[in-house]
Amino acid sequence: MADANRWFLEHHDHLRDLGIELEAQEEGYVRLSLPFDESLANPGTGVMQGGVVATLIDHAGGAAIRTTLDAPRETPHASTELNVSYVQPATGDLTAEATVVRVGGTMGVVEVEVTTDTEEGEETVAVGRVSLHLDRS
Repeated sequence: MADANRWFLEHHDHLRDLGIELEAQEEGYVRLSLPFDESLANPGTGVMQGGVVATLIDHAGGAAIRTTLDAPRETPHASTELNVSYVQPATGDLTAEATVVRVGGTMGVVEVEVTTDTEEGEETVAVGRVSLHLDRS
């Protein structure tokens, strides 16, 4: 399990370039981090671009599903639906926690919450749901 998610991050240029890191995982759960970088923000705003937040949610969904698979590197899987609700602007480092809702023979569903630390404490930036097709053939 650990090797599959670490391998995926190390070998996926786009995710590596964004700076996404695996912080914790267990079966059906992962926690990822993404440090704020001005290059990921909308110009002149100090707010991380929404597509970056969506990418974090999408990858968290795949990473969480991989923790449930017997052969995660050998089982192709792809997002079939990605839903993101932005709650507030992302202006700091992000943490994504993904929990598998259900995994079946050909489909899986994962819920993801993205948070940031503020002076007032941890606050939700976005919530999402990722549905994935699993090719177990």
